[in-house]
Amino acid sequence: MDSLLIALITGIGVGMGATVVMDLWSIARSALLGMAPPNYALVGRWIAHMKTGRFRHDSIVASPPIRHERLIGWVIHYLIGISFAGILLSIWGLRWIQEPTLMPALMVGIATVAAPFLIMQPGMGAGFAASRTPHPASARLHSIINHAVFGVGLYVAGWGAHWLSSL
Repeated sequence: MDSLLIALITGIGVGMGATVVMDLWSIARSALLGMAPPNYALVGRWIAHMKTGRFRHDSIVASPPIRHERLIGWVIHYLIGISFAGILLSIWGLRWIQEPTLMPALMVGIATVAAPFLIMQPGMGAGFAASRTPHPASARLHSIINHAVFGVGLYVAGWGAHWLSSL
């Protein structure tokens, strides 16, 4: 099989797997700590408003709902996870799948927190790095933890891809 196709399929699988790990963490965090899970419908609302040229909101919650925003949000959530896995594989290559190591996955996972801090949170009205939220330090810490968990998910999914490739 062509190496580009293998890289694409591997990146999709690793990205989806890592995103599932992050979602499972979100469920566990909700059950154990009583924290509300992320509302990807609001992400979908934010993305859907972009087609009208609106990229920034004072409060995404106050913005008009969009049809299918929940579905849009979940699809975007997984596409972003796949894109981040693509970054990992573009830096470390498919060699990383031959023997996944934690540090590259964790480095990419934690680095991806820049996306919500610099793009998503300001665009949705939460400010730079959640500065306009009621508890910015707590929001930042939880974002970093969630993205570290995503990094662990990249590692776990990398081993899954390694195992599948050896069959």
